[in-house]
Amino acid sequence: MTDVETVTLWRPTGPEELVLVEESGWTRWPPRLPDQPIFYPVLNEDYAVRIARDWNVKASGVGHVTRFRVRKDFLDRFEVRQVGGETILEYWIPAEQVEELNGNIVGRIEVTRSFRRGPDGDVVEAHDRE
Repeated sequence: MTDVETVTLWRPTGPEELVLVEESGWTRWPPRLPDQPIFYPVLNEDYAVRIARDWNVKASGVGHVTRFRVRKDFLDRFEVRQVGGETILEYWIPAEQVEELNGNIVGRIEVTRSFRRGPDGDVVEAHDRE
């Protein structure tokens, strides 16, 4: 058996999307919605944390950071986009290729961090997924 070269990616994920990932057995991303033409996995956890904490919590009350590995030969077809500072890096995968991306995930999608609004209104790190 040969080892497959992979790239570790992170994705800030809201509660609805996370339920769909869980329903897949933690192996697939759901299809994009009609107003979501691009799937944006990011290349470092810090960037994913910022989005989950600062954007997902504001939008839905909860934000999760997920981590998953994808075959490098699949990702080599896509350009890494720098969308801000030096570490603000992401792939732009067209919605119609998410199913192909799913076929190139190695292992499971994992939740690494979760955030929610605390009782005083501040964003806090959660140690469960409620």
